[in-house]
Amino acid sequence: MKEGKIIIFSAPSGAGKTTIVRHLLTKDYNFGFSVSATSRKPRGCEKDGVDYYFLTAEEFKNKIAAEEFLEWQEVYPDNFYGSLKSEVEKILGNGKNILFDVDVVGGSNIKKIYGERALAFFIQPPSITELEKRLLARSTDDKEIIRKRVEKAAHELEYAPLFDVIIVNDTLEHALQEAEDRVREFLS
Repeated sequence: MKEGKIIIFSAPSGAGKTTIVRHLLTKDYNFGFSVSATSRKPRGCEKDGVDYYFLTAEEFKNKIAAEEFLEWQEVYPDNFYGSLKSEVEKILGNGKNILFDVDVVGGSNIKKIYGERALAFFIQPPSITELEKRLLARSTDDKEIIRKRVEKAAHELEYAPLFDVIIVNDTLEHALQEAEDRVREFLS
C-alpha cells in the first residue's frame, strides 16, 4: 500500500483555515482528517471526536507526559491543542493522505518532522482589522477573548515564511481554488 502524504493548514484564528479544510474534505483526495485534541470548551455545535477531542487540562497534561502527541501547544494558560500520534498513525496506516488543521507552531513543527512528504499552507487574513471583524462576526467569544486572539494573530503572522504556500484569504472563493489547485498538484 502506498504511503499517504501530509497536508498542513495553519493560520491565526479567524483567517479561514477551517473553512478551507472542510472544503477540501469534500473533494476526492483520499483524505483522512486528523482530529486534534484540545482542553478548551466546545464552541457552538462542535462535537467531541468530530471537531476535536475535548479533554480536561489534566487529561491533556497526562497525554503530554505519556508522549501521546505528535505536536502540542499551550495556546493560553491551561488551554492546549495537539495532534495525537494515534490519529496520525491510524490514517497513514490506512494508506490515506492526512489533512491537518493546526495552529502555526504545530504546523511548522509537523512540517519539520515530515519534510518533503508534507505540504504546509499558511492562511493569512487580508489585515488584522479584517481578522478582528471576522472574529466578532462569529459571535462565539467575548470581546476580551477576541482582543487576545487579535494580539496573538499579529505575532503568528511572523511564522508565514516557515510554510511552503501562503494564501491571503481576501476572497473565500479565490482562497478555496488556490488551495485546491496546490493540493491537487502536490498529490499528483
